[in-house]
Amino acid sequence: MRLPKLSAIDTLKWFATVLNAGLVWEGCAVAPVKLSVKDSDQHFAVDTILSTTSRQAVAYEEMLDDLAQVQVVLVGEVHTNAAHHDIQARIIQALHARHPNLSVGMEMFDHRYDPVLARWSAGELDREAFIQKTHWYVSRAGWGFDFDLYAPIFETVRENQIRLVGLNVPGWIPSKISRGGLDNLLPDERALLADTIDTENEAHRAYAENIFNMHPHHGIATFDYFYEAQCAWEDTMAQSIVRKMGDAPMVVVIGNGHIIRKFGVPDRVNARNQATLRTVYLAAVGSEVDWDYADYIWVTPQAAGRPDSR
Repeated sequence: MRLPKLSAIDTLKWFATVLNAGLVWEGCAVAPVKLSVKDSDQHFAVDTILSTTSRQAVAYEEMLDDLAQVQVVLVGEVHTNAAHHDIQARIIQALHARHPNLSVGMEMFDHRYDPVLARWSAGELDREAFIQKTHWYVSRAGWGFDFDLYAPIFETVRENQIRLVGLNVPGWIPSKISRGGLDNLLPDERALLADTIDTENEAHRAYAENIFNMHPHHGIATFDYFYEAQCAWEDTMAQSIVRKMGDAPMVVVIGNGHIIRKFGVPDRVNARNQATLRTVYLAAVGSEVDWDYADYIWVTPQAAGRPDSR
């Protein structure tokens, strides 16, 4: 698998995609038709929903009943997999039917974009105006992945006038951290990040370092700086969730790599306000998971035309 020459910010996005996929692509062999579980002979077909507590398949309504009881539901994704965004929209729609005051928080937006997102939810912006005002395709500012992949989520939000909020750091900041570390940010840039950034979780660090060491890392000075960028990213999203959720439940749309084993964003949310939460990890057939990845693992098709890796 060859990595093209990338800038520091594009390299961080590459790493994020690999982290979110939760797998290593090992060539061009035809992928298995089922999801496998590490260190077991268990395999599961598309549309199976697994409870990792019982290690059994559960019905969609059973999972939904559980999700409806908690304050925060983090639904993962591989960014390029359209099936994942369809599932996210389906969960949002179903939980909104139970909680009309539901809000949706998205990794895809800088946490300062809430006024624009509110206008989308209110039906005041058309598609092109929304893309422009969120700087969706603007390098170092916007998300950049194909907008159509996320259309089911945005349409669900607008049709139901669901409150939509941004969670992420401003796009240029992770690149600066990866090159010079947290301590060398300008004061106004540091003020845009979480008040507290935890870099002491050894299991999380080992997970991130394993991914880091498997691929070239153009423009990133050291793993320590890369890890600081990752933690700043995740703690800022966690702080955004806590500050913006209020008294209503929130569905969080976020990459798989930020929820795996809960040591990315979920534990950082819990450390701030002990919110009740669940995680739903979306895993494509042909990949492998551990039972400790999330509260639920939903087996999905692969991204069209390619393995679930960028």
